Amino acid sequence: MERILVIGANGQIGSELVEALSLQHGADNVIAADIGPRSLFGATCYETIDVLDAGRIATIVDTYGITQLYQLAALLSVTGEQAPLKAWTLNMNGLLNVLELARERGAAGKPLKIFWPSSIAAFGPHTPAVDTPQLAVMDPTTIYGISKQAGERLCEYYFTRFGVDVRSIRYPGIISHKSPPGGGTTDYAIAIFHAAKRGERYTCFLGPETTLPMIYMPDAIRATIQLMDAPGEQVRIRSAYNVAGLSFNPRELAEEIVRQLPGFRIQYQPDHRQAIADTWPHSLDDTYARADWGWKASIGLQELVRDMLEHVPAAPEKLHHAA
Repeated sequence: MERILVIGANGQIGSELVEALSLQHGADNVIAADIGPRSLFGATCYETIDVLDAGRIATIVDTYGITQLYQLAALLSVTGEQAPLKAWTLNMNGLLNVLELARERGAAGKPLKIFWPSSIAAFGPHTPAVDTPQLAVMDPTTIYGISKQAGERLCEYYFTRFGVDVRSIRYPGIISHKSPPGGGTTDYAIAIFHAAKRGERYTCFLGPETTLPMIYMPDAIRATIQLMDAPGEQVRIRSAYNVAGLSFNPRELAEEIVRQLPGFRIQYQPDHRQAIADTWPHSLDDTYARADWGWKASIGLQELVRDMLEHVPAAPEKLHHAA
């Protein structure tokens, strides 16, 4: 029986991951944790944890007999640029705390499986932009991306050197109707739906032809759980797997919204986030994920837009906060 701890459970991925894991393993076996107020999202237990507090994490792992730990707490690309030192400290030390804990538990005969999310932000301007391969030049330009690249190297090191069972995905931009725009460069693809449902013209901070890889949240959650459930011998990549969902640009997304919601209007005023987006891939080659653990995306643009327009509220309401 798995006992699972999700740190960063109040975030965009965490909130929906806790819900999915609770359905799979039982609510009593999933502990939601974050630095903020209590939120359960389907779990029956909630603990307040600062991921920078290694002692607190170890106490919770021991108390509940945790066998799987998802470390999702982080500062994202745009918010990270506003506080680079804070972003580096949180993103790197949080990962190191859980890797060290897993190393110690493994040495004591108490294996602890780790999931940590990487990102397309780990790539950079010299990375091949179309069908970006699993193994490619990585020269990130943001502190968020730099922390993700360094984190991938740490994950692979802890697996190779200490046998820590750590697994990771380079997430594309994640789209969800349950979370508001958080602090990521791809968040235009969430904000656009909120404007559309309010009947407002949307001003996009990226140019119309800025194609980026994206993934709808149900596919992102399915990929995460599928990777964690895969037998260890099938997980050949211990840095982070490319996982592709779909790729589109703001113009293509707006056109599909208009097809389903006539009258929607968009205008473009690229800002500082454009420079970040210009260094990221247009599409990802996820051959390794497909071959190793059977990954395949299932949700296309038309279905994504239909579901977002159905579920995004027409008026602002209290939603989950992105990590």
